Amino acid sequence: MHMALLDEIFKAYDIRATVPDKLNAALAHKVGAAFAAFAGARRILVGHDMRPSGPELVEAFTRGVTGAGVDVVDIGLVSTDEMFYASGALDAPGAMFTASHNPARYNGIKLCLAGARPVGAESGLAEIRAAVEADHFEVVPEERRGRVSHEDVLDAYAAKVRSFVDLAALRPLEVVADTANGMGGLVLPAVFEGLPFDLEILYPELDGNFPNHPADPIQPENLRDLQARILETGADVGLAFDGDADRCFVVDDQGRPVSGSTTTAIVAKAMLEKHPGSTVLYNLICSKAVPEVIRENGGTPVMTRVGHSFIKGVMAETGALFGGEHSGHYYFRDNYRADSGSIAALVVLEVLSKSSQPLSELRKPFDRYAMSGEINTEVADPKGTVEEIAQRYGAEHPEASQSRMDGLTVDFGDWWFNVRPSNTEPLVRLNVEAPDQDACKRRTDEVLALIRQDG
Repeated sequence: MHMALLDEIFKAYDIRATVPDKLNAALAHKVGAAFAAFAGARRILVGHDMRPSGPELVEAFTRGVTGAGVDVVDIGLVSTDEMFYASGALDAPGAMFTASHNPARYNGIKLCLAGARPVGAESGLAEIRAAVEADHFEVVPEERRGRVSHEDVLDAYAAKVRSFVDLAALRPLEVVADTANGMGGLVLPAVFEGLPFDLEILYPELDGNFPNHPADPIQPENLRDLQARILETGADVGLAFDGDADRCFVVDDQGRPVSGSTTTAIVAKAMLEKHPGSTVLYNLICSKAVPEVIRENGGTPVMTRVGHSFIKGVMAETGALFGGEHSGHYYFRDNYRADSGSIAALVVLEVLSKSSQPLSELRKPFDRYAMSGEINTEVADPKGTVEEIAQRYGAEHPEASQSRMDGLTVDFGDWWFNVRPSNTEPLVRLNVEAPDQDACKRRTDEVLALIRQDG
């Protein structure tokens, strides 16, 4: 297969592309054979989301795995966090067919090793890509080929999610969830079964064509239906999930979105009450409120790069209890260090159950600064643009500290910004935080002007 095309399909954390022009059954078959050789396991779990292209890709991938003499356990329609749970609970590598929040024409493969250990560009994906490019696979004789079995893990996963909260502390709450025709429509009813919440799901039908709105809740326009329903019904809280339901965004009783940083801080405080003195991770584009809350509650904050493979690695090194990303990914040590939107949602509902305040009041001590949100700008040379900004601020503002943990972070003390080149597109990603909205807008415009002069 052409190297340039593989470069386009193999991303930093997964395999993802449009179907069938780039990602198709032939490629899925090769990835299956390559992953079977790389993983070195007796069996591999395979699951998929509700995208129409999923079954054909799974069938081809499965033939690649079994042709290498490795068994397949088909766990069927699952969310990505359900796949990670299965990989941990069954101690087997996994392949999840999903393109997360991307439009219907996309699909992809998220891979993990036994115990839900991540497979990214620096932890095996490059080797798998090289094997696919070489296109030389040993196919075992018929009698030694792997076998396919089927297993349903939804009930076990739902029980695992519920184990993170004190069920006796939960009280009746009105909850509206927008699952955007994604996997949350299947998973959420199982998770909420037996709980004292009145759950209404918007767009619960599984439909990978996303007929109502994109399954990308980080975009404000995709929260409008949920916000309207909360205000219409007087619900206590709203939950918005992406297509593969591993990310969750929270909306308060007044219809105002709760940022991933604020949710991270709320969950961190709750987790530290149960596990005092623990280490908690947060990525470098989270609000400064997050490490402040962690310290105030007796925890040790540790900053990480953006991305699940980095965070899971640091969790393993530090034994961290919990980790959060501004993008709505929440990682739990006792869930095989894997992320789960459903666990984070239940922890927030437990916090709300124990409080006499509505979420719109409860959130206030955690909302300390103004953030721009992530702003993407197309530029000809993303890395060159980042370097130009580093030199400019270094020369003109020597009082500001610069960090290269992930892209460039420039910190003035009372405000900071981060610019990162995209791993997959000709984009620069900008995040800014300042003391208030006016300052945030002013500083955002200042940095954007520099980025756009290189655009």
